[in-house]
Amino acid sequence: MSIRLFLPAILLAIGLNQPAAAHDIYSHLTDSWGNSCCNGKDCRPARYRVTPTGVWMLVDGDWVEVPGYTIQYRALADDTGETNGGHWCGRTYQRVDNSWFHVTQCAVLPPGAAALIRLRLGLVGTGGERGP
Repeated sequence: MSIRLFLPAILLAIGLNQPAAAHDIYSHLTDSWGNSCCNGKDCRPARYRVTPTGVWMLVDGDWVEVPGYTIQYRALADDTGETNGGHWCGRTYQRVDNSWFHVTQCAVLPPGAAALIRLRLGLVGTGGERGP
């Protein structure tokens, strides 16, 4: 077999065996209404913090308050761990004054974060009732 035919065949085989694109870890996520969280470019790893007022995630250099109904507590396969399990999916819009605002569609936190959030928000038990 000629090297001219052999080399393209090897390159094609290598290309087909490449790992999935990094964004594929989000392709299965859906929001609470069953809509896809991701359109292929709007999900990303994001650091998070839990405060007495709620959950905040660092998106494009801004701390964004995350609505509770958008949070999913789960581990994502192939998570690199760079954000301790935090991931944000949503849209970013530019205002007339050139500032940015972010709309969260889905937020992913590690399963253990649920207990931390209940504690920080003063919730006790599993029914969501407020503590004294």
